Amino acid sequence: MPSPSRRPHPRESPPPDDRRRRFEDVYAANRARILGYALRRTDDPQDAADVLAETFLTAWRRLDDVPPGDQARLWLYGVARRVLANHHRGERRRSALAADLGSRLRDGLAVHDTSGDDLTVVGAAFRGLPESDRELLALVGWEGLDHGEIATVLGCSRNAVRIRLHRARRRFARALARVEADAPGTSAHATPLHAAPLPATGRRIPNGDPT
Repeated sequence: MPSPSRRPHPRESPPPDDRRRRFEDVYAANRARILGYALRRTDDPQDAADVLAETFLTAWRRLDDVPPGDQARLWLYGVARRVLANHHRGERRRSALAADLGSRLRDGLAVHDTSGDDLTVVGAAFRGLPESDRELLALVGWEGLDHGEIATVLGCSRNAVRIRLHRARRRFARALARVEADAPGTSAHATPLHAAPLPATGRRIPNGDPT
């Protein structure tokens, strides 16, 4: 008895070529930003490359979950954030050579300006913040995300982002004031918070709602 003709399943996966093309489009559109995100949060460029690879491996495995358009970038930031968290939890002490290489790369990526000591003071204040505050301010200053986009990356509400960002900016302002008070020979006219660039970048922290 001949077997009945096969009926297509209503939710069959797309052909392999279509799937590969979509992944390639997502990769091409977002690779640079995800690599920059990783480079700014690791000491070794090889670690950043590993984060990039793991993020897009996850995207390939879960391609059906990757949203379309600009939402894909936010989805990838969320994945990269979790990959980095796992990396930092299992991180071992790096060799002096690797640490030096990471430092050289960060210096090469930095946008230098004439702020001199002011930039050093801002960097010290930023590094003294809790990790959650640094990540929140970095998503604004480095990645250029607005409140809604940050909410998507962090998996919380827009209002929660607004409140947390307000508190983070206040803590940053207090930390900046403390560092300036302790630093010898700092100018009496401190760099205002709304004009202070984050460390190793020319992006500025918005003073108001970035939306």
